[in-house]
Amino acid sequence: MTQLTNLHDDMIHDAVLDYYGRRLATCSSDRTIKIYEVEGETHRLIDTLKGHEGPVWQVSWAHPKYGNILASASYDGKVIIWQEKNGVWGKLTEHVNHQASVNSVQWAPHEVGAVLACASSDGKVSILEFKEDGSWDVKLIQAHAIGCNAVAWAPATTPGSIVQTSGSAPNASGVRRFVTGGSDNMMRIWSWNAESGQYLEEAQLEGHSDWVRDVAWAPSILPKSYIASASQDKTTIIWTSTTSVNGEPAQWAKKVLQFDSVVWRVSWSLSGNALAVSGGDNKVTVWKENLKGEWEKARVEESV
Repeated sequence: MTQLTNLHDDMIHDAVLDYYGRRLATCSSDRTIKIYEVEGETHRLIDTLKGHEGPVWQVSWAHPKYGNILASASYDGKVIIWQEKNGVWGKLTEHVNHQASVNSVQWAPHEVGAVLACASSDGKVSILEFKEDGSWDVKLIQAHAIGCNAVAWAPATTPGSIVQTSGSAPNASGVRRFVTGGSDNMMRIWSWNAESGQYLEEAQLEGHSDWVRDVAWAPSILPKSYIASASQDKTTIIWTSTTSVNGEPAQWAKKVLQFDSVVWRVSWSLSGNALAVSGGDNKVTVWKENLKGEWEKARVEESV
């Protein structure tokens, strides 16, 4: 395990590797984002991005087909999209669509286009879509009554389907779904409705007794969909759904994992078969599903 130290002047809130695992973006309460080049166990600072006026909570890399692009979410209510051109990082665009802290940003699967979802403490989710004419289309959803803390996109392919070949058409009108977690203790699933031109609520997932701090949709092509949620109530819930049948909405079953402290973040492996959970006890636990459908702790990492 490699440890990186003294990266920022204040608390670090997020650290994300790019698609190829060669660059690391970190963000902090010091209001900056730092880009590092990672090679083996060494890292080199490439640039420090300044533009936010408050703590930066989360960063998200776009797919490399769109270039070297990074989105950031901050307490200042801004979403900034950064771009690297000719080795120099700069601000591509800035969006101020929210009246409170923007807590989470995530790019949609590249198959559906350059689409970014942003979750805010004002209870709204904004969906920003880059158009061919260079403009940005903005849609706002009132997602949660008292604040939205996290957003995560579903895979672009439906559960159980074969992964698209490179020659197939983009799934621009297909699976555009995401899940949100809020301070109302609820999770909601949203899907794109072409007829209305809006994202409509598809399902509500109830199971937590306190704020939902994070959500993550597994990047799986198995016959099931998996969503993990982290909560202030000291639990992680793994929600499982099979594909909908005859137009009937899919039913979500839940498995509750109990912890000794607040659970802050959940993250799936690239293959979708392992879940990492981090909490207030400074531990990261890794969970896997066995053949009986039960979730077992496979590994524990404790920060120094």
